[in-house]
Amino acid sequence: SGEKWDFVLVSDIHEMGSEKETKRKKFLDELSKKGFAIKKIEDTKLFYGVRAPEQVFRKYQCLLGKPDRKLQNENSPQDIPVTTRIRIVHFILQNTVTPDLEKLGDLMKKKVFEAAFPLHEKEAVREFLKVKWARWRGLFNKQPIGKIRCYFGEKVALYFVWLGWYTYLLGFAALAGVLTFVAGITLFNSSQVSREICEANATIMCPLCDKKCPYWVLSDTCTYAKVTHMIDNEATVLFAIFMALWATVFLELWKRQRATVVTDWDLYGWDEEEEELALELINNLQHEPRMYHHSYLRSTIVLLLVLLVITVLIGIAHALVIYRVIARALFAQSSLGLLRDQADTVAVMTGAVLHYITIVIMTKINRRVALFLCDLEKPRTFSQRENNFTMKIFTFQFFTNFSSLIYIAFFLGRINGRPGHYVRVAGRWRLEECHPSGCITDLFIQMAIIMLLKQTISNVMEYLIPWVSHKLRKKQKRPQKRSLILGEEEEAEDPCKRQWLSNYELNEVNVFSLFNEFLEMIIQYSFTTIFVAAFPLAPLLAFLNNLFEIHLDAIKMVRLHRRLVPRRANDIGIWLQVLEAIGILAVIGNGLVIAITSDFIPVQVYKYMYGPCVGQNHTDVDCSMGYINHSLSVFRIRDFEPDMGPGLAATGLCCRYRDYRNADDYTYTMQFWHIFAARLAFLIIFEHVALCAKLIAAWYIPDVPQKIKNELLCRKHTDLRKELRWVMPWKVPG
Repeated sequence: SGEKWDFVLVSDIHEMGSEKETKRKKFLDELSKKGFAIKKIEDTKLFYGVRAPEQVFRKYQCLLGKPDRKLQNENSPQDIPVTTRIRIVHFILQNTVTPDLEKLGDLMKKKVFEAAFPLHEKEAVREFLKVKWARWRGLFNKQPIGKIRCYFGEKVALYFVWLGWYTYLLGFAALAGVLTFVAGITLFNSSQVSREICEANATIMCPLCDKKCPYWVLSDTCTYAKVTHMIDNEATVLFAIFMALWATVFLELWKRQRATVVTDWDLYGWDEEEEELALELINNLQHEPRMYHHSYLRSTIVLLLVLLVITVLIGIAHALVIYRVIARALFAQSSLGLLRDQADTVAVMTGAVLHYITIVIMTKINRRVALFLCDLEKPRTFSQRENNFTMKIFTFQFFTNFSSLIYIAFFLGRINGRPGHYVRVAGRWRLEECHPSGCITDLFIQMAIIMLLKQTISNVMEYLIPWVSHKLRKKQKRPQKRSLILGEEEEAEDPCKRQWLSNYELNEVNVFSLFNEFLEMIIQYSFTTIFVAAFPLAPLLAFLNNLFEIHLDAIKMVRLHRRLVPRRANDIGIWLQVLEAIGILAVIGNGLVIAITSDFIPVQVYKYMYGPCVGQNHTDVDCSMGYINHSLSVFRIRDFEPDMGPGLAATGLCCRYRDYRNADDYTYTMQFWHIFAARLAFLIIFEHVALCAKLIAAWYIPDVPQKIKNELLCRKHTDLRKELRWVMPWKVPG
């Protein structure tokens, strides 16, 4: 069709004279007053195409076009890019007020209009994106960022620039993770500690649960110990420091990348406030700007509510802990032999699956709550509202995703008492303990399950739901040709009709469509950095996931969803601060994992203070020899709580458990405090070294490349020179 329409409004066919119909008419009249062309097409729904008058775009160019551009384009306003056109029209539609003081948003809530969307055009750009970018075959092609910007606007283009850059740098982190893992596998059989566990067939351990559980022999857990020492070794410490540095370098390089891209687009010094005021004035000359204001009362209320939500989320993590405790007790008493022997692992695995389900449900609830809190704050502009919403939803999502991991990493097995004096839930069920070969394996299992589930299920759903719903909408919406009544001539079908219908059949998009993609990636980024010491393969999983994610998002945007309203932006907004915060959390998190969760420190303390190497220079002895025997305390069976321990006659009079306590009165030994001090010292040193390294890296890599700085400098110089040229001719000859 020769005519181009900026936006399409869709509404149900209402009865004549009904309230909805009058409201619709009032709104369209307001648009006509502003000089909009409106075209109506009737089908099973009513479609209204709207086109803004040219003077709107001329005003925009006068206000925001560069001064020299003003001169060239006096007579050719069609040079304005399509994305800008759609953005201006969208703004006017959203801010047109009817005599009843209702805007389009209110009318859509009242079902007067059902949808409003810009059209996917059959432009060369879109065809190019369809063929070269939005398909699985182009998995390793370079992304056509310029074309994406021309079609979807800067905000979407910047998301893809960021995602591409993040994926590219993840490749290096993934490589380091794989190397760490391989180093662990080569130590699989050679580790002295796991060898000792495998040979300890005379060490009798205290039962892992009440009543039904037997005493057991330490060497039963041989494979488990080998797996643990595959993750928990010296290489992991180096890898954790590497990842802390990687996070910083990634952000610093991203700032440079962003500066380069944005300067190419001529948006480096773009001012969002000016843009917003210009649009307001184009829409309504009488418009008064909304002032900034800040209310401490409001902020306090919001802060308290946020803390309340966080408390609830931590409560949910507690519920999961209690589930695991009870599940473990029930599985351990089950009649199935396999389930009874693996009670531990089964409880952890089902716990992880449950955790995944709570993540899915709480994500939906968190969004509602965050939106409600944003409305309480009454933000001034849309972008401010988006920033407030981002901070809240990220905080909630962080606790939803990580509270259970934090428990497993730092509290599991440290708050459960000792034999004869266990901490119990409701006075009945014993709190769970770590595995005898260390707690890091529990964290490893939990991380692996959540990352795999998140990435496989969530991605499949993310693609299938829009795909299926698009197919269903297509089926529903095709109306049968009306039979010719009374031999009427059927009018030739309007060429716009098919295009509008096919756009209407695509899936809806809203303001949060892009936001959701960002949030998903940022949570994934947290998983790949915060507890990476426990799961060195996390970056690899993230890398593989992102290769698909880029094309998945592309296919959704180009083929399955209506066209997003292009938004202008010159950076990724508040997400940058979120990423920086995660970088600092990653240093703290990994420091804590190595200091508290892993057995790295106790083994080192044993080597240099208690082991066979102390005081003598044996070169042929492994310094960690005898560590396992040293790390188990002795418990006299007669001290069990009545009716809790299994029959006394079962074995000798003592069993062993993992802790540093005296054999006579069960108080902590000197070595416990030695290790405690060493853990703290390591944590402080690790954090300070890593944070210093981060600061140095941030200082060493400039945020803006010199090339860009020089380009901006020359631009300013030329502009000022031009200004002076106007002054020169009037100079009085001397």
